[in-house]
Amino acid sequence: MKPFALWLTLILQLGTYAQQKTEISGRITDLESQAIAEATVLIVEATSNQIIKATFSDENGNFTFNDINSTAFKIEILLDGTKQFTSEVFARAESVLKLPPFKIQKTANQLNEVLITTQKNFVTQKADRIVVDPNALISNAGLTAFEVLEKSPSVNIGFNNAISIRGKNGVVVMINNKPSNLSADDLANYLKSIPATDIAKIEIMNNPPAQYDAAGNAGIINIILKKNNAKGTNGNINSSYGQGTYARLNSSFNLNYRIDKWNFFGNLNVSKNKSYQDLTITRTYFSPAGNLSSEFIQNSLITPDSRNNSIRLGTDFYATAKTTFGIVWSGFSNPSDRNTSNIATVYDSNRRLESIIRSSNPMRVDFKNSNFNLNMTHKINQTGPEITANLDYVTYDSDIAQSLINQTFNPDNNLINETQLLSKLPSTIKIRTANVDYTGINLKNGKLDLGAKSSFVDTRNVADFQDVANGVTNPNYEFSNDFTYRENINAIYLNFNKDFKKIAIQLGLRMENTRVKGYQAGNPVVADSTFQVKYTNLFPTLFLQYRVDSIQKHVVGISAGRRINRPNYKDLNPFTYPIDRFTFYGGNPFLKPTFSYNLDLSHTYKNFLTTTLMYSYTVDEISETNEQRGNIYYSRPGNFDRQISYGLAINGLLKLRNWWTLNIYTSLINNTFKSKVYTESLDDSAWNFTVVPTNQFQLSKAWAAELSGQYQSSLLSGQFFIGPVGSMRIGVSRKILDEKGSLKLAVSDVFYTNQINGQIRNIANANASWYSEFDSRVVTFSFSYRFTQGKNLKVRQSGASQEEQNRVKT
Repeated sequence: MKPFALWLTLILQLGTYAQQKTEISGRITDLESQAIAEATVLIVEATSNQIIKATFSDENGNFTFNDINSTAFKIEILLDGTKQFTSEVFARAESVLKLPPFKIQKTANQLNEVLITTQKNFVTQKADRIVVDPNALISNAGLTAFEVLEKSPSVNIGFNNAISIRGKNGVVVMINNKPSNLSADDLANYLKSIPATDIAKIEIMNNPPAQYDAAGNAGIINIILKKNNAKGTNGNINSSYGQGTYARLNSSFNLNYRIDKWNFFGNLNVSKNKSYQDLTITRTYFSPAGNLSSEFIQNSLITPDSRNNSIRLGTDFYATAKTTFGIVWSGFSNPSDRNTSNIATVYDSNRRLESIIRSSNPMRVDFKNSNFNLNMTHKINQTGPEITANLDYVTYDSDIAQSLINQTFNPDNNLINETQLLSKLPSTIKIRTANVDYTGINLKNGKLDLGAKSSFVDTRNVADFQDVANGVTNPNYEFSNDFTYRENINAIYLNFNKDFKKIAIQLGLRMENTRVKGYQAGNPVVADSTFQVKYTNLFPTLFLQYRVDSIQKHVVGISAGRRINRPNYKDLNPFTYPIDRFTFYGGNPFLKPTFSYNLDLSHTYKNFLTTTLMYSYTVDEISETNEQRGNIYYSRPGNFDRQISYGLAINGLLKLRNWWTLNIYTSLINNTFKSKVYTESLDDSAWNFTVVPTNQFQLSKAWAAELSGQYQSSLLSGQFFIGPVGSMRIGVSRKILDEKGSLKLAVSDVFYTNQINGQIRNIANANASWYSEFDSRVVTFSFSYRFTQGKNLKVRQSGASQEEQNRVKT
């Protein structure tokens, strides 16, 4: 705590020397006098046209500049970083200057009004995060949150549904500022149930501020869902049909109703999605002397067929001008069938066919969720501090019933053995959280935020396996399991930011205390076991921006922080179960938490080109490990001693023509892993190159088009070496029905190149590789219509971890 206190004291002392200069404030509205929020506002020297300072308008359209000593200036307003409005010249007052309201409309038919036909940016680089707007791309029509993440910059999704940022595992995915607390497969299924049209934005933060949970050593992906913010009765309807090998249907309905002090809102989504995965796995085994001993080739056809039904209902009560109470309930019911059929061939040391195994694995999954939130916001005054409080109760229920049938044939295709294994796998997750945040406290010309949070997670996973032989069912105690996990995390944080003449600084410190207890019940074959873990950690963060010149042509930024990735509750379960006859998956109760230290140095040129140098040092990285024992292939989570990542990323927004905008993200990153993996030593390093270009064409007022894609070279992740992959997307849209509706036609993975392959390395006396084909080329036609009347209101965020509001200014 002492170094942090020293930094804070130094900042506060520096603040006392600031000179008191003119405060300039104003307000931005539309022609109906309704506030325009999040507009970029520049104060510009009248004679030299140099930018003095920049800020954003708040939810009420207000903006304020402090410490201005220019005698004559203009105000420039930018929306989405494209079109701008320039005011007349104003003269500085002695101490306080209140500017007249700036009114902006969408057509240029009056004096001092500007034509605004802004085009949304798919990717926006901010001081501490990358912001992705799924609504900016035509090709996102009919897609899900999972598919939007797949093409988001710096995000990678592996063939096992593991999500990584910059090639680093340990990503926490949040929905409306609340962690999902789901395993990789459950999270993938959940994200596939969220239509892209329901997403307002996706925030990708590799080094989040202190008010966010410290979990996620690679960072946080925060998915913010839409919430209507207009007075009266308003809403929208979205429907899409996609055709790949199989059909995909998606429909959603949003409604908002505001009357007096009450605001009611709701969302309903229904979708059906069937696809396939054609997976081929090859494993080659050697003797200790290095001679070929056998080979195993398995081809699996996986056909998931899911139905997703979700609902979200809520209300806000504006008790006073300063106090608002809210209630939100959401839930989903996602039944699905996942059928897998595979054929495996086993060869001897002379590559002669030894046996053939045919397997069938029908699976029925019922996945349900309920999420209840109570929230309160109270403003101390209209421009000062704010108190927010949240209570959340979340439950997940999953019920899996499956059958694993194996038939073994000799080379002459005669049946020599048959086994059947039945299983029922119910699991429950209960999450309770409470948090309070006190933000925007004025302190020595800076802003202080502080808060506290407690979370309680209880899970239970039951695995009931039974062998079937000659029509007789018997318990299988080797695989059966009953695992209970409890986790309690208590956290407090402190965050301070201050803006000097050329330097903006933000310092944060978060302390988290973690208590974990796991218990595996015994059975006649397996003894019971238990474990407990307690630890307390500090997580400092630093954000620094230096404006090299007064017009902010060059802005240099530094961010640094420490993060943690705790083992998933399922990963700590010591239970081992079969995926197929030759592949077993198990947990690891000895997993240690991962700690990472991240540092970024960025440079932004004219607010459209950002270059970032990055470095990360990770200890005890949690990742999938693989080993071969006899003829069984075991996969389980483990700790890698060290991972070192460094590289370069560039994000640019180029206006090539009035009708053509190019957003491009590219990165070059080196990942190095050093660790002992069972009997093998892992010391491997590789570079990874990624480029994500997005071309947007505004062909006319009604017509727009898109040409975009992505390419990723080979990627190293622990024992996995993933081959290069890329895809191209095209789309066209037309506005209809007085611009209240739109039609979109999009094609994903035009050349069918988004197929994953790779190798699994550092396995004793064995090599392994895979190739996977997906139903990735889909033609989607969508229709959307919005009905809007009334006036804009403030958009409120609710959830157990409120979005930070006072980050370093850009």
